[in-house]
Amino acid sequence: MHSKLKDFIPGENTAVIITAAVIGLLAGGVIIIFRESVELVHTYIFEHGSELLRIHEGGWRRLLLPLIPMAGMVLLIPLSWFFPGKVNGYGFTKFLRRVNLENGVINARNIFIKIAATAITIGSGNSAGVEGPTAQIGGALGSQFGQRLRVSGARMKVYIAAGSAGAIAGIFNAPLAGIFFAAEIILLGTYKISSFSALVVASAMATVVSRAYYGKVAAFPIPDYHMVNPLVEIPLYAVMALLIGLLAVAHIRFFYFIRDRFRKLSIPEHAKPIIGAFLVGSIGIVFPQVMGDGYEYVEQVLAGDGIVWVMLALIALKSVATAITLGSGGAGGVFAPALFIGAVIGGAFGGIVHAALPNMTATPGAYATIGIGAFLAASTHAPMTAIFLLVEMTGNYMIIVPVMLTAIVGTVTASKFYSDSIDTVDFTRDGINIHEGREVAILKSIRVGKAISEDVDFISETANINNLLDLFAIAKDSLYFPVVDHEGQMVGVVSMQDVKTILHDEEQRCCHLVGAICSRDVITLTPDHNLFDAMQLFDVKGIEEIPVVESMEEQWVVGKLKRRDVISVYNHEVLKRGISEKAEDIRLLCSSS
Repeated sequence: MHSKLKDFIPGENTAVIITAAVIGLLAGGVIIIFRESVELVHTYIFEHGSELLRIHEGGWRRLLLPLIPMAGMVLLIPLSWFFPGKVNGYGFTKFLRRVNLENGVINARNIFIKIAATAITIGSGNSAGVEGPTAQIGGALGSQFGQRLRVSGARMKVYIAAGSAGAIAGIFNAPLAGIFFAAEIILLGTYKISSFSALVVASAMATVVSRAYYGKVAAFPIPDYHMVNPLVEIPLYAVMALLIGLLAVAHIRFFYFIRDRFRKLSIPEHAKPIIGAFLVGSIGIVFPQVMGDGYEYVEQVLAGDGIVWVMLALIALKSVATAITLGSGGAGGVFAPALFIGAVIGGAFGGIVHAALPNMTATPGAYATIGIGAFLAASTHAPMTAIFLLVEMTGNYMIIVPVMLTAIVGTVTASKFYSDSIDTVDFTRDGINIHEGREVAILKSIRVGKAISEDVDFISETANINNLLDLFAIAKDSLYFPVVDHEGQMVGVVSMQDVKTILHDEEQRCCHLVGAICSRDVITLTPDHNLFDAMQLFDVKGIEEIPVVESMEEQWVVGKLKRRDVISVYNHEVLKRGISEKAEDIRLLCSSS
């Protein structure tokens, strides 16, 4: 009887698919709540606020516009007060770190925090997007399932990516875009068939929920697309893609430049978002298109109703407004601003070439459509996501050739001039190349201070050799000892090899000082170095221990790093994070026994 019942129990892969389906359904529902929250805040703060201040009357009353986004940032203060470090700024990079380099455990309250903070920020007119927080909300939902089911780190990543895929699919009503967003951006392109199946199922289920509520409506109503003269337009699209790649690099650099400037301001942290909101609102007095997610203006540009000089100005102004909003501490993402900037670049480019070659080029709206995909691909380094997003939004496979061309050329151009996407800059600043392999990424993410042994014996440079031999006799497993001066700072190291020639001469052992025979040219590390740097030194120098000092300037000995300790810490992290297949095999073996 037991064996027959066992046949009806789902296997491991089936359980993953079932769980992914549930995650997708819930992600679709949560995203509906999120979208409605943004609309609700927009109605009550931005629209009612505008009516209250009578901004629509124009004249001097337009100068009151900055008060509305500033009010939103004031409302953000209680959230950031109760949840410090969870509300302000662009949080998607931290999310990627948690998923790919840490244990993937995300608190359930993050769902509420992201919904509330992003809705307040965007709904009050500040410049940001909902897609990054959307992915984090779905990812947090997937993480909750992983925690409740007590899965390994590798399986946790799959559930988080499934939640993100479902959330993106639901927000855009585009299941393929959700799949490739999770595969390219969340999982960094390192997925397997089993995890890909989970993404497909979650994305499909979320889309079912979204379409049941909103209907089969694309994110943007895009007009019919066709190429008038491919021999003329394909080279023009290539030129536009090169331009977009360069502008994407400028956008990324400027985004982090502004964020760094705000971080250095010596003013209260809660005041920074309010200042940022004032600046964005000031831009909005003349160019209101930069406020919010900007989707209404994107629809105008895609319909071919954009004015070239206005679109040229908005390329820079939307980038500035987004950098100020998120750099100052507003909540939100950069996906929607990337779509906006891509649309106005394409619209402006299309307007110029169509005016010059009206009979051989499509309307500016067609170029704006292609520009959306190209700029999104170039800024995120995720061309497949951009390609499928555009195809699903248009429902027209005639667009596939120019979208593929511009997405790839734009991404390659951006990568050539700046290796980081907008989501990986902080990793590079921390010395982590998140794409170069999980083993290296793990080692680079762990500081030497976490692996050192503080039980270190050292000897004065004025001690004699007999004193040194006594120290060797009582030492447990040390291969050498740091030698310190009268101030206690390290001046060298001494090993048994250094005393071998005088070991049997009692007179010389009494007369020779340690400082005279020690090695002065010493390799050292500090607690802030990472374990990857340490392993390179171990391998290049062929040594097993390295002294760790307080800093390169202050050579106070704080510990000792051994090769075996590095390996031990690394193995512990691999097991904890579940990144290697070996960790997964060990978990399954233990659970079956």
